Amino acid sequence: MGMFDKLIDNLKASKKTIVFTEGTDERILSAADRLLREELMGVILCGKPEEVKAAADKGGFEIDGAEILDPETYPEMEALVAQMFELRKGKMTEDECRAFLKKSNYFGTMLVKAGKADALLGGATYSTADTVRPALQIIKTKKGSNLVSSSFIMFREKDGKEETIAMGDCAINLGYTDTVDKEGNVTLTAARKLAEVAVETARTAAFFGIDPKVAVLSFSTYGSGKGGTVQLSHDAVIEAKNIDPELVIDGEFQFDAAVSPEVAKTKCPDSKVAGQANTFIFPLIEAGNIGYKIAQRLGGFEAYGPILQGLNAPINDLSRGCNAEEVYKMAIITAGMA
Repeated sequence: MGMFDKLIDNLKASKKTIVFTEGTDERILSAADRLLREELMGVILCGKPEEVKAAADKGGFEIDGAEILDPETYPEMEALVAQMFELRKGKMTEDECRAFLKKSNYFGTMLVKAGKADALLGGATYSTADTVRPALQIIKTKKGSNLVSSSFIMFREKDGKEETIAMGDCAINLGYTDTVDKEGNVTLTAARKLAEVAVETARTAAFFGIDPKVAVLSFSTYGSGKGGTVQLSHDAVIEAKNIDPELVIDGEFQFDAAVSPEVAKTKCPDSKVAGQANTFIFPLIEAGNIGYKIAQRLGGFEAYGPILQGLNAPINDLSRGCNAEEVYKMAIITAGMA
């Protein structure tokens, strides 16, 4: 696949190191074996060495090239504690930092923050929240980002042609409401939040070789419907253009207007996006999650993600139902973004 060929070439040219938070998981070990054999990246496995090695032996996986780090015995733990305490000053005591760093999700995230690894992949057994929370507290959002979001890269071959699209946010933000301070002043609008998702998803799409044409979706096209998410999606388009004036974005659109040239000619003939969108922004997680799974199960797309956006380093989350092949490919994506 072209998308992965490019990432693999880049990784071989500039080797990165990835940390896996669940070092005894069979799927992680299988992927680590393959990544090491193909010399794609350095691998750190979190866990007790004897347990990780026993799990690898049981599955027949070769992981001699991996570094196995146990937070209980890590020789530089106190340095990590001090660094985390500084990052969380006023929010956690040193003892609380030390306790949290005994958990591999926090330990792995601090390894990235401390420069011991370039990227992290977790979630084979951890929940999404348990992957995202330490990333927010330690890695934090990059300058200009007010929230973490996610996208899925969707790929399929159809009629001899490759098709790649992006969808966001399908996994992190439940919905979008105004942020209000104690005095009742709006400090961050819902539309600005959704606009940031759109901009970040477009950047992710571009990273994977998509020339993003962004459609912000709703159940209305150019005001044909009222209520619900219509105003939010409409206003998010305006905000996104303010954030990135070069971004090719439009909406609000119904999905058919976004993808069908025939419908677009009728509903929005002057749009530069309608009928040819390849990057789709959903106004609610329900719509996003349902949408990408319909594309996956009925449309024949392979889904890669969720790819987390807005952080200062590549931290990605696995589905707990993932298989070894998905771990392998998500590791390539995650390290490739470092």
